Amino acid sequence: MDAASGLSGGVVALTLGAAVLHAAWNAVAHGVRDRLVGFALMGVADVAAGGVAVLVLGWPPAGAWPYVIASAGLHVVYVLLLWASYELGDFSQAYPLARGSAPWLVAVIVLVLGHRMPWVQAAGIVVITAGLLGLAFVGGVRRGRAVIGAALATGVAIAGYTVVDAAAVAVTPVPVYAAWLFLLQGPVLPVIALVRRKGKLVEQARGLWAAGIGGGLVSIAAYGLVLVAQTSGATAAIAALRECSIVIGALIGAAFLGEDLGRRRAIAAAVVAAGIVLVSL
Repeated sequence: MDAASGLSGGVVALTLGAAVLHAAWNAVAHGVRDRLVGFALMGVADVAAGGVAVLVLGWPPAGAWPYVIASAGLHVVYVLLLWASYELGDFSQAYPLARGSAPWLVAVIVLVLGHRMPWVQAAGIVVITAGLLGLAFVGGVRRGRAVIGAALATGVAIAGYTVVDAAAVAVTPVPVYAAWLFLLQGPVLPVIALVRRKGKLVEQARGLWAAGIGGGLVSIAAYGLVLVAQTSGATAAIAALRECSIVIGALIGAAFLGEDLGRRRAIAAAVVAAGIVLVSL
C-alpha cells in the first residue's frame, strides 16, 4: 500500500492540485448561508455525475464491491460528522482538527499493516500534521468536548476511507470505482434535507444552486485526482499532502476574501510547507 521510495513529481502535482481544488470549494462554501442545503446540493451533484458515469463505464469487478460499499459508507459517516461539526458551531476549529488528525492515523494504519515508508517521508507526515493541528488551535480550544469529539471522529472516518480507497484502486480502474462511490454516497444528505425541510428544500435552495452543484463537481474532480495519485501506493504521504488544502484555503482567504492570516497561522502554514518539502524528497 505504501511505496518504500519517495513520491514522484507527478504524484505530488496531482495531490497538490486536488488540494487546491478542495480549498477553492471550501472558499465558496464558506459563504453558503445554509450548510445543510449546501451539502444536499453537493450530494445531488454526486448522484448525477456518478449515475451518468456508471451508465457509460458499467460495473466494477466483483472483488471491488467490498471496497466500494465500505468506502461509500465511510464517506457518508464523514459527511454526517462534518455536518454535525457545522451544527455544533466553531467549524473553523473543527474542520482543521478533523483534516489534520487523519494523516497520522493513516500512517499508523499503514505501518500496522506492515508497509514501509522512507524515514524522510514519515518525518514530513509528522511535520504536516503538526502544522495542520496548529491551525486548528490558533485561537485556543473553543466550544469544548462536543466539537473536538466530532472533529476527531471525522478524522477517523477520513483515515478509514483513505486506506480502503488505496486498497481499492489496486484492483479496480479509478473511473469505475469513483463513479460507483459517488453514486452510492450521494443520496444521503439530499434525503436528510428533504425530510428536515418538509417540502421547502427547493425554495430554500434558491440562490445556492451554483455554489452547491458547482462545489460538488469540483469536489468530485479533486477526489478523482487523489484516487489517481493513490495508485502510486504512497497512501500515508498522499493523505498528508491532500490535507494541505486547509493551508491553501487560509491563504486564499487572506489573498482574496480579506481574511486576516495572522502570525500564528502564517507560522503553521510555513510548518506545513516544510513538511511538503520533506514528503516530496
